[in-house]
Amino acid sequence: MKNQVNTIYRKAERFAEITKNAIISGNISRAKKCLALAEQLLITGSIETQNAISNVYVFSVSSFMKLRNCTISNLVPLSLKVEYIKKINASSV
Repeated sequence: MKNQVNTIYRKAERFAEITKNAIISGNISRAKKCLALAEQLLITGSIETQNAISNVYVFSVSSFMKLRNCTISNLVPLSLKVEYIKKINASSV
């Protein structure tokens, strides 16, 4: 089980890197597809998958977008935005 969880988190890390690279290269179509897939995994994935998307993917991509002042934040699906807001509120308590 520990190896499986580690693998899920590594995959979420890699997925976040793919999304960030798409944003950097200006491939907004691919970035939108990645964000939509992440949202789908957040909604329908297993508990482990949801945790990996929430804790690794959302944090990584949103931090990247904030640091780079990306204007594509309006492309982020609602569920991912909600998850990001939850993380921000939880960390500031």
